[in-house]
Amino acid sequence: MRERPNLLAGLGSLVWLFVVGLPLYVMLIATFQTRAEYAANGPLGFPEHFTLDNYVNDLNEGFAQYFLNTVVVTVCVVGIVLVLVPPLAYAIVRSDGRAAGRVFRLFLLGLAIPSQAVIVPMFYLINEAGLYDNLIGVILPTAAFAMPVCALILTGVMRDITPELYEAMTVDGASSWRIFHRLVLPLSKGGLSTIVVFSSLQAWNGFLFPLVLTQSSGNKVITMGLYDFQTEHGVDIPGLLAAVVLSMLPILLVYLFARRALVQGLMGVGGK
Repeated sequence: MRERPNLLAGLGSLVWLFVVGLPLYVMLIATFQTRAEYAANGPLGFPEHFTLDNYVNDLNEGFAQYFLNTVVVTVCVVGIVLVLVPPLAYAIVRSDGRAAGRVFRLFLLGLAIPSQAVIVPMFYLINEAGLYDNLIGVILPTAAFAMPVCALILTGVMRDITPELYEAMTVDGASSWRIFHRLVLPLSKGGLSTIVVFSSLQAWNGFLFPLVLTQSSGNKVITMGLYDFQTEHGVDIPGLLAAVVLSMLPILLVYLFARRALVQGLMGVGGK
């Protein structure tokens, strides 16, 4: 028997496509217009003459430096998370001692502490360490606040690996490092991709730490650099939206390449 088309679901999908697509259209189409043309045509108007001046002006007026700073912060945060979290998660999963459980509970405690609650002592600590107005002073707390969630995700993924696989490698005489390198990491690709995307988003979209812990324009990141498009005379909306599009591209590429493993990791099947 032929299945009836679900007209209600199709209509709902079209409505949802319109709700999601309209803001994207408004954002993208504005980046190809001048300020005068945008003011004349409105947010829904189609440009008469396409121009890339907004993107060129953004890169020439300091946005390239903000972009580079954000890339440095993101790469360093992801690197710290990838170096520290997988061995920690492996030790928690494979250890039967109380110390590992206490360390894990300590990490979970970090989930209950918002960054806004500790920003004042964090500022004092970073300032006393001589890292104020330095990208390192942004990287370290960002990585620290990303690690609890990453540890929780990766321990869940590593617990999905069957004990028989561990026992088989142990019988073959494999050391703990070899088991971790040859067995655990390959079977945890979903979880690793998940924590890479999560920590990347945390670092790329970070606002509070760059706002409080940096001051000079040479250490601004993208989220702070967007303020440059707002002046006492108004807001350069096409230039601002062009900067938003540029800031979206890298993290969108990360998601596109890791989306399958990301979904598996979030579903808890990355280790199977």
